[in-house]
Amino acid sequence: MYLYQLNNKDKLREISENSFKKEKEIQQICEKNLKEILGLRFISSEFNISNFRIDTLAYDEQTNSFVIIEYKNTKSFSVIDQGYAYLSLMLNNKADFILEYNENNEKNLKRSDVDWSQSKIIFISPRFTTYQKQSINFKDLPIELWEIKRYENDILHFDHIKPAQVSESINTISKQSETIEKVSKEIRVFTEEDHLANRPYDIVELYQLLKESILNVGDNISIKPTKLYIAFTKDQRNIADIHLLKKGLKLWINLKSDELNDPAGVARNVENIGHWGNGDYEIQITEEENIEYIMTLVKQSYEKNK
Repeated sequence: MYLYQLNNKDKLREISENSFKKEKEIQQICEKNLKEILGLRFISSEFNISNFRIDTLAYDEQTNSFVIIEYKNTKSFSVIDQGYAYLSLMLNNKADFILEYNENNEKNLKRSDVDWSQSKIIFISPRFTTYQKQSINFKDLPIELWEIKRYENDILHFDHIKPAQVSESINTISKQSETIEKVSKEIRVFTEEDHLANRPYDIVELYQLLKESILNVGDNISIKPTKLYIAFTKDQRNIADIHLLKKGLKLWINLKSDELNDPAGVARNVENIGHWGNGDYEIQITEEENIEYIMTLVKQSYEKNK
């Protein structure tokens, strides 16, 4: 990536990169800004367990799952081997992770509160090798790669390295590794296909229309399937969530009670009712008729959460 500064004579000057000297620098920046960068709650730093040291332990409040974050300033490490080793460590020591959370937060977790199936590990590094980037090309890998670069004037750039469009599952090679096989039995990365499976054709069509409409509400909206719903996010912040039913869709808009301007009254306030998605407003959708109006409501969430 190249960054330039435009001067008052319309001339470009390339902004030079200032490399990180130590992994600790990267760790300190990320831990102080974890919510802004990754949308995660910081739990603890340098968490030691069973002769392992986890750089950063975080918690994803949307999926109710733990996230391990490791920082690398070197290219000589295996994404798959190290990633699954840490995930195996967590699954074998669940009580210790819950205790670490409880000792660092006012709210206490119970074992049943945590969805271990959506656990994941994130590697953050100034650069990854081509081999490391190719190694994550599985549709259901609980591993994320993020590149961080620092430029002059303390400008930072974070880039989520996404896998190529592949259909192969990590389970195709899991038998080559006992650790991968054991972890894969408990941790699962959910996809759009998981939510669309066994749904009537007209409901899938309705979802696709709603999906395209939400993606056109603003720039850089991403799709993030979870166990219970498909989330639409902007810079790690939820805008709206969709759950597919057999006879329609449920859409949750991520605004708090009294923040939504809904003159037609199509959204139901579910602030005091148990529900899966983020936000206090829920809409049941069974046909295409009101989608244009519904997008005006989603737009409000986009503007609030971007």
